[in-house]
Amino acid sequence: MRVTSSQEKITADILENKVLKGSLPIYSLILPTGMRGYLVIEAESENACRELIMNEPHVKGMLPSPLSEEEISKMLTIKQTAQEIGVNDIIEFLAGPFKGYKAKVRKVDVAKDEITVELMDVAVPIPVTTKSNTAKIIQKAEVV
Repeated sequence: MRVTSSQEKITADILENKVLKGSLPIYSLILPTGMRGYLVIEAESENACRELIMNEPHVKGMLPSPLSEEEISKMLTIKQTAQEIGVNDIIEFLAGPFKGYKAKVRKVDVAKDEITVELMDVAVPIPVTTKSNTAKIIQKAEVV
């Protein structure tokens, strides 16, 4: 189903509460990462799905046809990052306000695809959190 962009989590919570309180034959609600404006509902029938989303805020409607198993499995596949940035790696920013700066990785959040780094060659070390695709590894951390 289509929902208001950036309201997917709120809508999923509302629908989950409705399923838990009622007796609708809904099997699962999927909040696909990387797909803004969509929720996937697994239900016994199209009517059960329509009844679930009826008069709910942020719901814009259903897709004209059900998704195939292949389409759903593509959505659920976790995309691996091209490079595996680890703690203590030295990176260089490729974009953004720190383009060209070097930094040491202090924390890696794989779920959010973010890294927290400390800028090097500055008077005061500044922690910066950014998406990992804005940086490239220039030196891997030494394995002890």
